[in-house]
Amino acid sequence: MHSSGKISTKNSVIYPDLVSNISINEIDKYIFDYWDTEKVFALSISGRVKCAEYVLYDGPPFANGLPHYGHLLTGYIKDIVARFSTMNGYKVPRRFGWDCHGLPAEMATEKELNISGQKQIAEFGIDKFNEHCRKSVMKYSSAWEKYVNRQARWVNFQDTYKTMDVSFMESVLWAFKTLHEKGLIYEDKRVVPYSWACQTPLSNFETRIDNAYRKKISKTVIAKFCLTDALTGYEDKDVFLLVWTTTPWTLPSNLALAISADLKYKIVDKKDYYVIASEEFLSQEEGINIDTKKLIGLKYKPLFDYFQSNKNSFVILHADFVEAGSGTSIVHIAPGFGEDDFLLCKKNHIPVVCPVDDTGCFTEEVGNLAELQVFDANDQIITLLKANKQIWKIDTYSHNYPHCWRTDTPLIYKAVSSWYVQVTKIKDKLVNYNKQINWYPEYIGSGLFNNWLEGARDWSISRNRYWGTPIPVWKSTDPNNKTLYIYGSIAEIEKDFGVKCSDLHRETLDALTRPDPLNPDASLKRVPEVLDCWFESGSMPFAQYHYPFENKELFENSLPADFITEYLAQTRGWFYTLMVLSVALFGKIPFKNCLCHGVVLDHDGNKLSKRLNNYPDPMKMFDTYGTDAVRFLMMSSAVVNGGNLLLNDTMIKDVNRLVIKPILNALHFFVMYANADALTASYSDKNRELIDQYIIDKLKIVTNKIYNSFSCYNIVNVCKEITLFIDVLNNWYIRRNRKRFWDSEKSPSKMSAYNTLFFVLSTFSKIIAPVLPILSEFIFLSLNHTSSVHTCDYPKDFCLENSELVEKMDIVRDICNAGLFVRNHNTLKIRQPLKELTVFYDKDLNLENFAEIIMDEVNVKSVRFADTIMENVEVCVKLNYKTLAEHYPERVQELSKSVKQGNYSIINERSILKTSDLELGSDFFTIFIKTARDDSSIVEGRMLMVSLDTHLTHELIVEGHARDIVRCIQQIRKEMNLSLTASIEVVIVENQKSYIDDILVHWTKYISSQTFSNTIKSVNATDSEYYIRNIPSFIIGVKTT
Repeated sequence: MHSSGKISTKNSVIYPDLVSNISINEIDKYIFDYWDTEKVFALSISGRVKCAEYVLYDGPPFANGLPHYGHLLTGYIKDIVARFSTMNGYKVPRRFGWDCHGLPAEMATEKELNISGQKQIAEFGIDKFNEHCRKSVMKYSSAWEKYVNRQARWVNFQDTYKTMDVSFMESVLWAFKTLHEKGLIYEDKRVVPYSWACQTPLSNFETRIDNAYRKKISKTVIAKFCLTDALTGYEDKDVFLLVWTTTPWTLPSNLALAISADLKYKIVDKKDYYVIASEEFLSQEEGINIDTKKLIGLKYKPLFDYFQSNKNSFVILHADFVEAGSGTSIVHIAPGFGEDDFLLCKKNHIPVVCPVDDTGCFTEEVGNLAELQVFDANDQIITLLKANKQIWKIDTYSHNYPHCWRTDTPLIYKAVSSWYVQVTKIKDKLVNYNKQINWYPEYIGSGLFNNWLEGARDWSISRNRYWGTPIPVWKSTDPNNKTLYIYGSIAEIEKDFGVKCSDLHRETLDALTRPDPLNPDASLKRVPEVLDCWFESGSMPFAQYHYPFENKELFENSLPADFITEYLAQTRGWFYTLMVLSVALFGKIPFKNCLCHGVVLDHDGNKLSKRLNNYPDPMKMFDTYGTDAVRFLMMSSAVVNGGNLLLNDTMIKDVNRLVIKPILNALHFFVMYANADALTASYSDKNRELIDQYIIDKLKIVTNKIYNSFSCYNIVNVCKEITLFIDVLNNWYIRRNRKRFWDSEKSPSKMSAYNTLFFVLSTFSKIIAPVLPILSEFIFLSLNHTSSVHTCDYPKDFCLENSELVEKMDIVRDICNAGLFVRNHNTLKIRQPLKELTVFYDKDLNLENFAEIIMDEVNVKSVRFADTIMENVEVCVKLNYKTLAEHYPERVQELSKSVKQGNYSIINERSILKTSDLELGSDFFTIFIKTARDDSSIVEGRMLMVSLDTHLTHELIVEGHARDIVRCIQQIRKEMNLSLTASIEVVIVENQKSYIDDILVHWTKYISSQTFSNTIKSVNATDSEYYIRNIPSFIIGVKTT
């Protein structure tokens, strides 16, 4: 085979001359070349140009790193949905985008420039820093294109959007201004997650995405806070409140203590002083419960004197957030570093202190601790407390702690000024609009995402960084002018500042100033923050179109999108930001259907990580196993439905063995015999036999099932149905019809077999096209179709010609499988004929016309049908506990016990289960049967049992040996690379006591017809001219004649 646009053929053949061991890589290369040469992707779109558009959001990845298997997984799902939608009559453009702004790009640039922190960036120059970001952010874009193309995913790389494009950024400015006009943007100082390594606040949902939490061992202390106000009845000694904290570094900033008026506290006499903590904490100590009303409002001495003059501070307060079992249930309040603390102090008019700078180091406000990184300061703070006898206990605490998702450093919570989207104002709308979205799995929408929306907080959208869309707000240098001057377009900026604006990054907008309209002596300057890159991602649906400045109708017709997919954590990331901005700006849901997939793990269950280097290069996997195999493995896994996938080579090998190779084998079988017969197949229903009609109707049923599964994004079930049909096609239809293809005459039966297989393979290639795009294309072209399978319409709405036939044949297949199971259980090889198979049934299935198939398949001389199944099996009942619990919750245990003890009866044709005083319908139980007989097997899911007569007579043994000899000769022919019609001579040597005489008398003709043998004889030994193979009881020799 070569890559010049056609599969290589020999002049003498009708179909491409394939070989059984064709290379997967060779197939991949050929199809990729074919797609490029024929521009098939473009054709698939242009062919649907007048059709309705199917909108699929392609979330923009960062291009400053190579894709991993998580990207491949998401890409496969998008590609499958896009291919199916195209074949289903839609135009699916598939525009690719790039996420360019944000911390990933900035962190990479800092590393490349060997600088770190805002001070060094400012010294280097924001303009030069951003220019380096601009160049480096697309560093791997060409590599991304290679990976995406190699995974056989079709996307448009010629018309991509980038979040750093001026057009995209202008739409983001419009969104910010519009939200502000709607009263949904405000600036406030709050405690937020803060990355001191990146020197910027983060949004609350960035601490909830995966990779955000790590195991951390923290030093904990129980500090002693001494009351300065007298506690009635305990004035004789000092009274200390015991306060547990996992963040000793926040103790210098303590301004209050919090208890709960709803909890019980105890005071204990320690001889020299009293201690107070929760009753639970002091449960082992003798003490007296104390009225919390006596504690609330009392003053105490601060541990440190840094902020001893802070107003209204160092007082005990009530707080609802204090819980039992949480340390001592007395909470140390540092409003600069805790959200609850901040709000509590604000409520009680306690000014906030925050003596930590942008780098996470203490400021001069805490003199002897200044310039220490807060986590490094813990030991020194503990040492100071010990010296002052302010420590009750020191310990360590292992817990999950939020880390910066970009630098892997522990976060702090810090009071900073930030810009917010007031999500809480539209929270009810978000919850209600979410009900319009179809989530897959469904519980994600009604559970995980709904819960997140119900608990939504206002979204911090500003970042103290450089490479991003600047917040378009200008303020006056006159503190008395509180007006915000907000710009939502380039035209507005150019008009007010009198300049041409060709770029919207910080270096451009920071330089734009103008006089304050209300005070000519003051000027307007832009606020320093840039927007969170998640705000840009959430703007993708409209910003990619430069809405509202261009493509207004195009965007408005595309909202909401038809489909979106990402992994589960994006319910708190991209899905969330899309939802917030779409509802806030347009009053619409952003997408109609959302599939949340899981995570790909290594074989040990660890997340795939570049740092750990615990996954193979996808390119190597493609080259080794083929992209279709990698795709099918992922798409058939529970990872598509939100589970996890432990990736390993063995699983991909199994896909090739159980899916890819069997399909190729079916194609090879057809092509090999069609070429040998110089026969061209066609779509024809003439002279169809029952088994032809069966496989065609079976295909139609599978097609309808797969179409319905695709339509509800159940890709896992699609893969399941494909796998099941491959087994039926190869191991039932083709295997059972080999003799028809081998027929020396071009009989009607033979032609029907060819036409049937041609129709099935052609149709099946269309069915599997979205999931196995390369293999399906290869099959379709190999059958001499002149166009791409991906430009075809997807088969659907098939009407069955004989549904009863399919049902009965499936039962026959199940009966045969049960019979083969009994054979295997009794170590009786399939070539050994048996006397009889009995099918025990409950209801007559009228399968007598299929007896010959069963006889041939299980290799028995006769089949008997008997309606005495109940006399030969044990009937069992399995209760449906869920239904029982809904209707009879108080009797579940009693009914379970009755069934186990057999205290029940089955009446009304087994539709009712009757106990002493209750009759339960079939919704409450399931009847099944079982047997302990070695010669029998229950047909799973059916009220059938199959039994075999396993006794071997002399005649049966002789016939079994004859079949073994045929199998051996056929294997020798294959090893000798003989053609189908090459004549041979066979000699048989007795290896031990055998049945050779009876074999030659009764079975020579059979052996000869099956093996193209001219001569078969018994000899005492073979000479070197024979090809020799040993089998039990015989030595077989073969030579050509």
